Amino acid sequence: MTGLPRIQELWRRSGAAVWYVPLAAVLFAASLVYHDNGTELGGLPTRPFDALAVAAIALQCLPLAGRRRWPVLCFAVVSIGFALDQLRGYHSLAGIALPITLLSVASHLEHHRRATAIAASVAYVPLAVALHRLGPGEPPGEFVTFYLAVALAWGVGSWVRHTRALEDESRRRVAEDTRAAERARIARELHDVVTHHVTAMVVQAEAARYLTAVPDRLDQSLTAVTDTGRRAITDLRHLLDLLNPDHSTEPRTPPAGRLLALVEQTRRAGQPVEFTEEGTPAESTGSADLVAYRVVQESLTNALKYAHGSRTSVRVRHGSGEITVEVGTDGSGSKTPGLSGSGRGLAGLRERVDVLGGDFSAEQQKDGGFVVRAHIPAGSPS
Repeated sequence: MTGLPRIQELWRRSGAAVWYVPLAAVLFAASLVYHDNGTELGGLPTRPFDALAVAAIALQCLPLAGRRRWPVLCFAVVSIGFALDQLRGYHSLAGIALPITLLSVASHLEHHRRATAIAASVAYVPLAVALHRLGPGEPPGEFVTFYLAVALAWGVGSWVRHTRALEDESRRRVAEDTRAAERARIARELHDVVTHHVTAMVVQAEAARYLTAVPDRLDQSLTAVTDTGRRAITDLRHLLDLLNPDHSTEPRTPPAGRLLALVEQTRRAGQPVEFTEEGTPAESTGSADLVAYRVVQESLTNALKYAHGSRTSVRVRHGSGEITVEVGTDGSGSKTPGLSGSGRGLAGLRERVDVLGGDFSAEQQKDGGFVVRAHIPAGSPS
């Protein structure tokens, strides 16, 4: 790991220490140099710095470096240093550390936040009483004002924590939605590929049972089963590649001639298919080619299942900015034994077409046939 990635990793591990270690050192030095420039609570006369003043300043400044890892401990130490600073009358600049650590506690503490706030409030009472008695008798309103000021720091920290939690939840939901959408997309691809190939293999194998007396036709049928199985394996390998993080997640566009090969495969399974393709495909169709291919594939699969032997027509027209697909059967065929559907295929087709802004319909005909129509905008991004 070198360069920018290593810097980012070090930044993530060090957290805010990158900022708060220098801040602690700068505030410590500034507090020693600039006397009588800090918080003055209670009106005690300012006292010259001595060794105890240095200790009070150190107690307030140095814990800032660890406020992310030990927020409560740092706040407790800083509070002790602040109390010592005020009771001795040093009034150092290091008092700035108190609201900073209080903000850190409110924004980073995961547990016992309410108990911490109550404990800090209770601890403030004896400090205020002591300062009031030792001082010239400043009005209690000064102590209330100071308490409200540090409470504002707590409120800011709580708001930061809440905002961070909302952002984390939003990122989690986006990640979950992305994973769900990807799983659904792969599931649709898996359904379309497996259902079509396996349906064709079942139909071809079923037909082979009645061809034992005709060796040539039996050989052709078994060869068709083998070829279909090989294509199924190839397509499944591509789908498995989608699960590889290094593999492109873009759907594969069927190469030229795949529609004709799909029709030929269906014909070998015993389905008479009339195929017509009009127009010239556009150079860039985005995902439209793949969606059109899936519409034809699923429709032919359903024809094999529910209207085996029925005359089937496939018409694909490449127009200006649109691909039109129409697949219909005349209803004269029969349902293939042992095969049933879940309705997921047509629902998946409708979703695919809707994503591209197209129109999809699947209708039962009066003569018992079935027609699937899809108008798919072409040229949209994948």
